[in-house]
Amino acid sequence: MKTPVLFVGHGSPMNITLDNEFTGSLKELGKTLPKPKAIGIFSAHWQTQGIKVHCADRAKQIYDFFGFPDELYQVTYNPAGASAYGKKAAELMGGKCDSSWGNDHAAWSVLMHMYPEADIPVFYISSDMAAEYQTLLETSAKLKPLREDGVLFIGSGNIVHNLRNADFYNMDAKPLPRASEFDTAIKGAIMSGLSSRICDIAQYGECAKFAVPTRDHYIPFIMACGLRDKNDRVSFPCEIFQNASISMRSVMFS
Repeated sequence: MKTPVLFVGHGSPMNITLDNEFTGSLKELGKTLPKPKAIGIFSAHWQTQGIKVHCADRAKQIYDFFGFPDELYQVTYNPAGASAYGKKAAELMGGKCDSSWGNDHAAWSVLMHMYPEADIPVFYISSDMAAEYQTLLETSAKLKPLREDGVLFIGSGNIVHNLRNADFYNMDAKPLPRASEFDTAIKGAIMSGLSSRICDIAQYGECAKFAVPTRDHYIPFIMACGLRDKNDRVSFPCEIFQNASISMRSVMFS
């Protein structure tokens, strides 16, 4: 069974307990996608030098956010690890197994809506902050054999992630022009299938600087794109913004 590949914009931790268009899109994906043997998460929140993979049989749940309502810290999501798949992924990418991190909210805040029973084993892949985007694209492409073996890969970050200009008081605020401009440009880049239009974001000028002030949340998008096959169909299960400067766009290659 060849699995799809997903990229999901995870946005604010407030989505953990909200029922909205974004979380509804995740629930629908969980209902309609073929059930995978395991899930591999490219996390924006596990930032390393070099590729690291969590290869253990169980991962600790990490509440890597601060100052939010207490109810968010009471939510538990503890799937089994997928150690065999994690080790294979590390081998294919030339990365290292590392159990020092775990199930951060880039992973569990998405998976809890898709697979609330936590009955699918999960392994976690870091964001290599030292690598160029093109290198990351080529690195994740080495994982394609695992798609054929039933592994669902999900990149969890945000294509536009500008917290400095976010409207934290209004999740439904109208997207800022530069944020919308970059999100639209990257949608076109995805549809074109040209890696240069995804990786060389300097070509988009000021809107790219605004949308991607740091690399961490864009890297999982690149990693998901690396797993795309030329015959994959492209769809966008969610295309909204939250907080004016956070794109919740999700992308599926299937």
